[in-house]
Amino acid sequence: MSDSAHRQRMSRKKAVVEAAIARAEEDKGLLLVLTGNGKGKSSSAFGMVARSLGHGQRVAVAQFLKSRRDTGEELFLGQHADWHVLGDGFTWDTQDRSADIASAERGWQVAQGFLRDPGLHLVVLDELTYLLNYGYLDAAQVYADLAARPAMQHVVITGRAAPAALCELADTVSEITDVKHAFRAGIRAQPGIDW
Repeated sequence: MSDSAHRQRMSRKKAVVEAAIARAEEDKGLLLVLTGNGKGKSSSAFGMVARSLGHGQRVAVAQFLKSRRDTGEELFLGQHADWHVLGDGFTWDTQDRSADIASAERGWQVAQGFLRDPGLHLVVLDELTYLLNYGYLDAAQVYADLAARPAMQHVVITGRAAPAALCELADTVSEITDVKHAFRAGIRAQPGIDW
C-alpha cells in the first residue's frame, strides 16, 4: 500500500472513530461481564482495578469460591483496595453443597455492602457466575442489587457461563475464548501468570 493510500484509509477511519466518540454523550456506572472458557477473565478485571487505583479511585473486590490468600493480585492490589476472599475453595474441592450455599450467602452480604457504597468507583465480583448457575444465590435478588447500585458505580463480574439474564442486564459482555492452554499440555499453574 502506498503512503498516499494509507493516509486516505486512516483519514476515513479517523472520521468514523471521531463520529462514534461524538455520539457517546452519556456517563454512567457500567456493568461489565467477563465470561467464557478462556484464561484472562479475572486478570482483565484486576487490570481495571489497577486502572481505577491509578486514578485515585476507591475499589472493592469480592472473590467468590476462591479461597487462596497468596495470589499475586491480592498480595499487591489488596494493599490498595478493599479485598475480600469469600470462598471456601472450588466446589470440586468442598463437595458440600449446603456449606457452599452458606458461604455464598455470607459472601453476598459483603458484596451487598459494596453495592450500596456510593464512594466505591469499582466493584469486582470475581467468579460470581458460578454462584448464580449453581443456584447458591437468589438470582432475582442479585440482579435487583446490581440494578439498585449507585448510578456512577462500575461493577465487573467474572466467571464461565454467565447466565443470559445477567448478560442482558450488562452494558458490556466479553466472551474470553480458549484457543490453547498450557495446563492441557501438562504444565502447572505458574505464580505471576495464573495466580
